[in-house]
Amino acid sequence: MLTSKQRAILRGQANGLDVVFQVGKGEIDEMLIKSTADCLAARELIKMKVLETSAYSAREAAEILAEKTGSECVQAIGSKFVLYKQKKKNSKYADLLK
Repeated sequence: MLTSKQRAILRGQANGLDVVFQVGKGEIDEMLIKSTADCLAARELIKMKVLETSAYSAREAAEILAEKTGSECVQAIGSKFVLYKQKKKNSKYADLLK
């Protein structure tokens, strides 16, 4: 579980990130979950977007994907949200979050 201070640090780090995936009008399926999990394993911190045609809000999509991938929702603002899952080894953010 992230503290509010850790979330603030990760929000700052996520500012410069580009959106890597979009949640469209379809359901959040196994393909999106697997792709998100793979991306989290490689990058640790990712930004995603929910399209206007989606049945989900950014908060709903973030909570579903965080639960399914074992990650944490850092923030959900407007149509974008940020997920974080720390690597076991060589974590880029471990020193920042101490």
